[in-house]
Amino acid sequence: MRLSRSASWFLLAFGVWSWFIWITFVKNLWNDASGLAFDDAGDPTGYFWVHLLLAVTSFLLGTAIGVIGLRGVRALKRERDEK
Repeated sequence: MRLSRSASWFLLAFGVWSWFIWITFVKNLWNDASGLAFDDAGDPTGYFWVHLLLAVTSFLLGTAIGVIGLRGVRALKRERDEK
């Protein structure tokens, strides 16, 4: 399968964006002072674990999507260089 240049760059940008957003989210989750992520004893709550699972899943999907985009960009560059 061959990806277009715009699709490849979009997927790569999505992967980078996903990492940026979710790293910021995990930092905010870790430093949560509202009482949602950690109880009064400082132990993680269900809210923390669910959102950490969402972040890890998004990291993995963002990485996979970004790698697909990167491979598409590299293939297009290789194809252009061969001409």
